[in-house]
Amino acid sequence: MSVPANLRVGPFTTQALVKKSYLLYYIFLIWISIFAIQLEFWAYWNFFLNILDYKFIHFIAFMPFLIFGMYVTAVFVSLIFAKLFLVIINVIHPPREGTFLRDRSDRDYRYWSLRATIKKWPVWLAHKFPFPFLDNICFKMFDVKTKFSNSLFEGWVDCEFIEFGKDVTVGQATIIQSATIAGDFFILRKTIIEDRVRIGAHCVIMPGTHIGKDSILASNSITMVGQHLEGGYIHSGQPADKVKKNVFFEDDLEDKLKEQFNKTR
Repeated sequence: MSVPANLRVGPFTTQALVKKSYLLYYIFLIWISIFAIQLEFWAYWNFFLNILDYKFIHFIAFMPFLIFGMYVTAVFVSLIFAKLFLVIINVIHPPREGTFLRDRSDRDYRYWSLRATIKKWPVWLAHKFPFPFLDNICFKMFDVKTKFSNSLFEGWVDCEFIEFGKDVTVGQATIIQSATIAGDFFILRKTIIEDRVRIGAHCVIMPGTHIGKDSILASNSITMVGQHLEGGYIHSGQPADKVKKNVFFEDDLEDKLKEQFNKTR
């Protein structure tokens, strides 16, 4: 999950858990994923030792494929078990949008902290993988609406109450949030990013933001909680504001640019 600056203060954040016992889920997911790849390596070792009479050259030659497979195995095993935990937890207390107290006594805040803890390990693993498809699989498993045409790999995205259209590109180090903390309050709202949106580097998208299709959000921009950015425009600033119409998705744009270039020569 994303960790903006205002989540690093105060005693009750995802860095200092509402309940330390939540770490048991985290530790179990790490253990089960490592246990699975241990079994995978054991099978690989025995295959060459017993079947191929331990041909060292083959053992070393195929090792990179094994390492690749073990990493993918770790991601999927942790994802499957995390999903099972979340299904059970969401039956006990379904997640909902709203503004809640940042306090142990608030069930919505407490269960959000639990869900965030469970998602941390598989999300971290998927995000470190050099191929972006694992990120999208991870988001889909956690009920984030996204498409494989989206490029979310360079940014960091919260794992619930997020909805993407198609052909969305998120710039490097951008944070897209559905949850944030303001003083003694915890805010959880659905963030919607429609089709063909381009988000620059180092942006912060606050919970409840709705970005219309064919929009561009310039680098280093910040949206406000619940802000709506009109589709078809370029937005920039802190907070983001409409700058000018976005012409980059217009039909025959290449011909228009060539014509403009020839006029200026």
